[in-house]
Amino acid sequence: MIKRFVREDEGQTLVEYGLLVALIALVVIAILTLLGTKVRNVFVSINGHLVSTT
Repeated sequence: MIKRFVREDEGQTLVEYGLLVALIALVVIAILTLLGTKVRNVFVSINGHLVSTT
């Protein structure tokens, strides 16, 4: 039973995938935080141009 527990790596793989997803989420949050206002300004500008032309 102990040998089987040491050999099984399914739990280890699940933890690795969880850490990978958490890292990706942190990177996405950091990028959105840094670029969020710039992206918002672009959409506001586009919206202003669309409203003024109609």
